[in-house]
Amino acid sequence: MPLLRIDAYRGRSKSEIAGLLDAIHLAVVEAFDVPERDRYQLYQEHEPGHLIVQDTGLGIERSSRTIVISMISRARATERKQAFYQLVVAKLAACGLRPEDIMVSVVVNDDADWSFGLGRAQFLTGELAG
Repeated sequence: MPLLRIDAYRGRSKSEIAGLLDAIHLAVVEAFDVPERDRYQLYQEHEPGHLIVQDTGLGIERSSRTIVISMISRARATERKQAFYQLVVAKLAACGLRPEDIMVSVVVNDDADWSFGLGRAQFLTGELAG
């Protein structure tokens, strides 16, 4: 946990996708001090026209390499989220992504909103530490 969904335009190779997912995971581990094996990522590719990421009036010029990172997570400190935004941009630079091509959204939920399997809410049962 957290659960990350990465949406991107179609056209990256398997090795590019692996590098991108690894870089994002490193940013999560560093920013939020999560365990290395705490990794939940979904990667989805879209045809042009099926993913629209405009600039919200900020003057950001995006390219066909744009990605959207949606993170569902328990509550995190604002400073940690801001560190994550900076880390993910820095780590994805090694994958050839420009800061203008990285959008991140964080959705917060509670302990009762997570079941990692077996039909139990492990944060509530105490199987996972809070």
